[in-house]
Amino acid sequence: MAEAETEKGNVVMKKTEPADGLQPVGLDIGTSRIVVARSMDKDRQCEAHLNAFITLPYSRLTEQLLAGDNVFHEVHGDEIVVPGNDAEKFAEVFHVETRRPMLDGMLNPREPHSLAVIRSIVSRLLGKPPAEGQNVFFSVPAPSVENGGSLAYHERSCREMLGELGYQAKSISEGLAVVFAEMESSNYTGIGISCGSGMCNVCLAVLSVPVISFSIPRAGDFIDMRAAEATGEVSHRIRVKKERSFSLNGFTHDLVQNALTVYYEEVVHTLLGALRDNLSAARRLPRLDGPIPMVLSGGTVMPRGFFEFFRKALSGYELPVRLSDVRMSADPLSSTARGALMAASVS
Repeated sequence: MAEAETEKGNVVMKKTEPADGLQPVGLDIGTSRIVVARSMDKDRQCEAHLNAFITLPYSRLTEQLLAGDNVFHEVHGDEIVVPGNDAEKFAEVFHVETRRPMLDGMLNPREPHSLAVIRSIVSRLLGKPPAEGQNVFFSVPAPSVENGGSLAYHERSCREMLGELGYQAKSISEGLAVVFAEMESSNYTGIGISCGSGMCNVCLAVLSVPVISFSIPRAGDFIDMRAAEATGEVSHRIRVKKERSFSLNGFTHDLVQNALTVYYEEVVHTLLGALRDNLSAARRLPRLDGPIPMVLSGGTVMPRGFFEFFRKALSGYELPVRLSDVRMSADPLSSTARGALMAASVS
């Protein structure tokens, strides 16, 4: 995947400059958001759209009004599909749940509009390539017991969709993308963790080579759904509150706060248990010269108090590798896209 050289014990990633001048692109196709990264510079361009939509009954008047307000929409038969960021606004107006093209990190098999909506959002973010064959790396979840054969279908569908848009597409595991984005200083060696909406993805890599990759189907959506069931609230409103004001700092008088706390803690302990079990079950762990870093990313790690709770919980799990440090990504929402861009840049 990556072209690398060893120089005095360090891995040197060699970015390749395409002869045709086409710049590589990194794409995170996440359950909650789709993010594109175009530059690894400090002023890098990262754009995102909500990976959701609502449908409205078609009428010429409605279509004209949406067009007049510059609302991103498409007509599909007798429905108007409003995908991306505008979907959340309209969901609030009509007091409905947004519909999700993806479920548990992959295409939603119960949603007939799934791939068409993702194509619309990706096309809007990427635009048309300046020429056929522009290189793009896109994220896919790691294998799990639950996703089985669905992962191959999801990966192939996304790759074909990008090919139809004019891109030469390759996939990268989400956890490995975090390693690429965050671990240059440790020679791309460490444990990358991405806690998104549909899944938590984990990768142990050594010198940019993935050694162990796995995922668990418990993450942000699981927290929202369980908290909604416990409180009688709408899942969409739970998510909005979680993103705007939730702090993982124990129980209070607020029922929603308490429900979110319970299920956040469940996700963290499930993740750490799976990490311990997967590392311990590995037949051949690599010989490491010293301790390695762990980096957390993804939208689910962003609430205040999460990092402190995670570190405290981690101390209760004995891992078969030593950790030099545990840290948060400086930009958790774009980490996977930036790592995919790095992979595209050195491929």
